[in-house]
Amino acid sequence: MESYIQISKINDFIFCPMSLYFHSFYENYDQKIYHEKPQTVGKIAHENIDKGKYSTAKKYLQGLPIYSSRFNLMGKIDIYDADKKYLTERKYKVKRIYDGYILQLYAQFFCLEEMGLPVKKMFIHSLADNKRYEIKKPGGREEFEFGRVIEKMKCFNLLDFNKNANPNKCDNCIYRELCNR
Repeated sequence: MESYIQISKINDFIFCPMSLYFHSFYENYDQKIYHEKPQTVGKIAHENIDKGKYSTAKKYLQGLPIYSSRFNLMGKIDIYDADKKYLTERKYKVKRIYDGYILQLYAQFFCLEEMGLPVKKMFIHSLADNKRYEIKKPGGREEFEFGRVIEKMKCFNLLDFNKNANPNKCDNCIYRELCNR
């Protein structure tokens, strides 16, 4: 039986497969040990979704568990407006739209579509400045590339990982002290 990939791990993997390893390793520990201020602020900002307190309006599905048997994904959405068919992923402060953000939203899109909930528009919402960025729905090329990333995640072998480190990413990684890359 093949295990599911958590949607929230896609962004970690895109950032650096090693950060995914460290994230998985430390997830059972108190986050105060390894989280820095941006991760703590983001987690606090996300609590309303996790607790279903974004809105009491019935049209908003909040923190809905989702899955895709096609891609072997599971996770939760932030907000799905059932009337407008809008999917929104919330981030604390969006300085730029990273590939990991987009792929995380694509994962949610594919799960919802497979579950029979159509998506007309997708957004990444920056909470700190209340800006919303529309993300184009994935077409054939984006779906193919998304599938390739998921396959890379499934086949990733820590022992074979020997990529040149990106100094900008490494300098901003909460696991930089633990990583020898």
